[in-house]
Amino acid sequence: MTGKSPDKLDELADQVANEFDAYRQPDEFKEVSIVIDDSDPEYPTLIVHVEKPDAEALADRIDSFLREHGARTERERHSDTDIRVLATID
Repeated sequence: MTGKSPDKLDELADQVANEFDAYRQPDEFKEVSIVIDDSDPEYPTLIVHVEKPDAEALADRIDSFLREHGARTERERHSDTDIRVLATID
């Protein structure tokens, strides 16, 4: 990974926040949460946490959006209402 990856992930996180802002309303439960895990500086990861009934459909849209913007993705499914989409950029 290049040293620019965290900046690219920050930009991608902002794009996700803008694209899915309807699910991130202030003063309400956020159905979409966005975090960058940089505990391993060589492999920072954008984590988009979807928590809502029928989370699969929204996770599919987020996954597609991330891939269209050059990210590699994988998922962690904790239940039908709790899915995390993990994204990395080369």
